[in-house]
Amino acid sequence: MRRHSFWLAIVLGAMLGVCVSSLAASQGAGKKAHQFRGKVEKVDAKAKTLTVNGENVEGWMAAMTMLYKVDNADILKTVKVGDQITAKVYDGDVSTLYEVQVVPPKDGKPASPK
Repeated sequence: MRRHSFWLAIVLGAMLGVCVSSLAASQGAGKKAHQFRGKVEKVDAKAKTLTVNGENVEGWMAAMTMLYKVDNADILKTVKVGDQITAKVYDGDVSTLYEVQVVPPKDGKPASPK
């Protein structure tokens, strides 16, 4: 009985290690994170992408409008054209926005699409 528990613990530990390392790799493990800000110009829920007019991110990328994948497609249910967003970006990964959040407008009015 103890022998089965030992091997079960080994297998579960290995599986947990693989999951954690996969998550870390997908978020640029060991790479510097930067704060990203921009205005959404297009939402493509089917492709799981956003086109964003991003501000300059010092040490990462100059200001430009670009197509980005998102790490969590659930945000595509709430983000709209015209929304200001923040996200995390990582050195070496210029195609994905992580932890995207919609920034509430300063005047309290919802953003209006173009």
